Amino acid sequence: MPELKDVMAGAVRILADAGVPSPSADANILLAHVLGVERRELSRRVILGYRLTDDETSRVATLLERRAERVPLQHLTGRTGFRRLEILVGPGVFVPRVETEWVAGLAVEEAARLSQPLVVDLCTGSGAIALAVADEVPEARVVAVELDPPAVEWARRNVEALGSRVDLRPGDAVRADEHLLADLVGMVDVVVANPPYIPPDAEPTEPEVRDHDPVLALYGGGDDGLAIPRGVVATAARLLKPGGLLVMEHADVQGEGGRLLATAPDWVDVGTHRDLAGRDRALVARRAG
Repeated sequence: MPELKDVMAGAVRILADAGVPSPSADANILLAHVLGVERRELSRRVILGYRLTDDETSRVATLLERRAERVPLQHLTGRTGFRRLEILVGPGVFVPRVETEWVAGLAVEEAARLSQPLVVDLCTGSGAIALAVADEVPEARVVAVELDPPAVEWARRNVEALGSRVDLRPGDAVRADEHLLADLVGMVDVVVANPPYIPPDAEPTEPEVRDHDPVLALYGGGDDGLAIPRGVVATAARLLKPGGLLVMEHADVQGEGGRLLATAPDWVDVGTHRDLAGRDRALVARRAG
């Protein structure tokens, strides 16, 4: 039976040779997943000279082979961290990124300053943003909308797994106010969204994104990728009460285009917020009136 330290070293080499961007971190996460321990426990087991069983060795080899084929790490572990939560993810749903955690934080910050706020998450995907708001602002009422059936199922699993009170409504975010959210028109305090926004000529280069994230979660439509975001802004304008806040993620090259979606007389205080890397990342605007 091989020692853990040797398996770890071999795993890093395999992933590095395959071009995985973070071979050491990924190897540690996969090994911790197979052994059923926290990552910090791996170092202790290395010191103790832990040896993997035949079953553990086989499972590690299988996962490393799939990760080397650039299957997303989160698909292999079945989950991803998102702010204070662990979110279930896999084939059929967009894996939320750290940029979206930051966008969720803007919605959390706004909701937290209000009394019993009503928050709507459009294009919720796995439900990550909605679940984070519900977790961090317990007095908030949170409604989430998603169109793609596989993503709806992942969101439903997350709502159930976390015991969340998020109200998940399957449907089209662009026309949600016409029927799906007709009961909320003019009543919402915060609308937050991470809609599809990639332009048609900007295919992602990372295999994990290009080959595994759902197409419906990536491409925003139109020449600029902003067709769906444009519809989301229009829906938000009808849902939000006067003074309500829209927070919408976009690509780092869409700051100006995003601001042009939210114009007078419907919107005031329109701006682009930069993420932790200093890149344009979110349109933020208040409903006029």
